[in-house]
This record gives sequence, structure tokens and C-alpha cells, in this order.
Amino acid sequence: MLVSQLLNNSFPALSINDKPTIVLGLMDDYDVLHLPVLSDEKFVGLVSKESLLDAEDAAIHLSDPMLLQPLSARPDEHFFAALRTVATHELSLLPVVNEQQELQGVVLTAELLKTVSVFLGNEEKGAVIVLETDKRNFSFGELSRLVETNDAYITQLNTYTESTTGLVVITLKINKMEVSDVVATFQRYEYIVRYYFGEEEYANELKENYRHLISYLNM
Repeated sequence: MLVSQLLNNSFPALSINDKPTIVLGLMDDYDVLHLPVLSDEKFVGLVSKESLLDAEDAAIHLSDPMLLQPLSARPDEHFFAALRTVATHELSLLPVVNEQQELQGVVLTAELLKTVSVFLGNEEKGAVIVLETDKRNFSFGELSRLVETNDAYITQLNTYTESTTGLVVITLKINKMEVSDVVATFQRYEYIVRYYFGEEEYANELKENYRHLISYLNM
């Protein structure tokens, strides 16, 4: 998904001539901690509530370079780029500007989080398994094959390299909740299963046996 698909145009842009008291009032009204600043209709930076409150000079001007952060995204970027900037700088919103530095709108952090949730398939049912392995043994093809041997398939896969150990940590989501057989398969192939979230096969068997017992008693 591109940044342009997440644009929000309902938030105000500040003029570089606006007084800090006006800016703080707008931030309170819109419940945000940041707002974009324009000069001659061009984006010049992002101002934060914290920087205004920390300013020693009550008459400080928005043109002060110490107040403005040159943080923005382009509309044709993938939303991952916006997410990285927002996470790195702990922003409540991120301005979106074109090549002419004209403000196109903003992307809200809350909207980015919703997009990440959809991207990760959180709305779909399925178990989550977290594995660890070293880099030389990581193979998406093998992981997919091992899952498929248990009549399942991978619906989402994410990895990161752990800085302290150098291990690749793999988070898998599969298309069914029962994980016992899949976990056992990974362990048989010497993958370390850190943890998993799903239903144990024996729990399902107990439910089925209970259903049969109730049916028998009702005869």
C-alpha cells in the first residue's frame, strides 16, 4: 500500500507566522502532538508540542530552525517508509509532500497501525508460530514444505535478525488453529520453537469426545 492511499486532509497546516499559543491550541483541539508548518505554501518542517513547551523564550517564532523537524513522506512511497519515520521519531502524524514541497495531507500514526494490522493478516484466523534458526539454515522453501506436510499453508511470514545472538527469528502464521503437528514437525527438523499461539490437537479431541458423550447421554 502506498502513502497516498492513507492521506488525511482534515488536519490543519500551520503558517510560519502563527504564534506558539495558537499552535498549542490547535494541537489540543485535534488531539495531536505534531503539526506541519508552511511558508509561502511550501512545507518547511514539522513542529512538536514538546518543543514548544520546552522553549525558554515565550516569544519564540516558528521560523526558529530549532523547532522544526524536516520529516515527511512522499505520496508514492510504500507505507513502510512512513512507518519507519514515525516509529524512529515517535510522531503522532507525518506530513506528506510532493516533489515541489507542497503539502498533500498527513498520515496519522493510528492509521498506520491499522494498516500494519491488515498487512499482517491479523483479521484472519490462524495459529502463530515463532521459530529461531541461524542465517545459513534459513529457507523459506523448506519452511513452506514442512507446513504443507501437515495439510496447512503459510499465510504470513516475517523475520528479523536478533542483534544479541545473530539468530534469525521467524514468525509464521498458518491457515489453521491446530498447531501440534506443525510444531512437532519443526522440532523434528531441529528448528527451535520459541513459542506458539493456537489450539492443541488434544484439546480438539477432548471437545469431540465430550460432544459424543453428550450425544450418548441424550439418547
